[in-house]
Amino acid sequence: MNLVEQIFTAATLAVILAKVAPLLLAALGGAFTQQGNILNIGLEGMMLIGAFTAIAVGSTAGSALVGVIAAIIAGLLLALVYAAATLGLKADFIVVGIGVNLLAAGLSVFLLQVVYGNPGVTPGDATIRLPRIDLGPLGEIPVLGQALDRQTAIVWLALLAVPVSSFVLYRTRFGVHLRAVGEDEAAAEAAGISVNRVKFASILISGALCGLAGAQLAMATLGSFTANMTAGRGFIAVAALTFGLARPVRTMVAAFIFGAADAIADLMGIEGINSNLALMTPYIITIIALVLVGIRFRKLRSGRALATPAPRTA
Repeated sequence: MNLVEQIFTAATLAVILAKVAPLLLAALGGAFTQQGNILNIGLEGMMLIGAFTAIAVGSTAGSALVGVIAAIIAGLLLALVYAAATLGLKADFIVVGIGVNLLAAGLSVFLLQVVYGNPGVTPGDATIRLPRIDLGPLGEIPVLGQALDRQTAIVWLALLAVPVSSFVLYRTRFGVHLRAVGEDEAAAEAAGISVNRVKFASILISGALCGLAGAQLAMATLGSFTANMTAGRGFIAVAALTFGLARPVRTMVAAFIFGAADAIADLMGIEGINSNLALMTPYIITIIALVLVGIRFRKLRSGRALATPAPRTA
């Protein structure tokens, strides 16, 4: 079976779903902050600390569920740091996001050394994996059923998070307030909306979803943590939410594109295609997507400029 034939199989779709889940969760988390006019560059760090905590706590407790809960809490704690620096101390969002990523990278390596005596990877006795959900007869449905069978609960949660996020953003009081803040902070504040409180809530949501994404990344297949295992996935999540204009459904489509690119890169490596080219593939697609988004934004701005009436002169 050649590479093209392998792409359109249930096995490949199953791999794509597993890879999409952490990207989608992190991107949705970033979409919440983006709706409040905060570009959360710290998604990478929040995912990374969630991944480490999931393995460290889950393997110690002997429970994947405890590990997942701990990962969410870790993401929330790092989100609190982000919120304190940006909303409390009025630091630049981008600079703080970079700082959060560096903090998570350094802290995870430090804790690996202190707890396990190895700065690169958790040992074999600190392994914990997420259980798989058996769909029974439904798992025998060609392609889709086979792909969804034996996935982790977090994959299902990631898919469920899309309609839930849409509902929260467009059908709840909080969502209306968040989007109002993103459109015009001064007008939102004049309308009685607590701008910082709304932004704070969006940052916490972002941290929780990133922590969950980290748990999926670490516990779905490997069941262990390696230094810098996010490997830029947080930045790809930023690209996905940017490509999707921070709208849940569009963001999901973008996440699937990037997840598919990652899965195809793995297939390229298996088929013996140049390993460096395979590793570059997801990032090349990310750059192309961002260029397309930039072109689209430029056209939108041009259209708005043309639609704006010229000022009247006496």
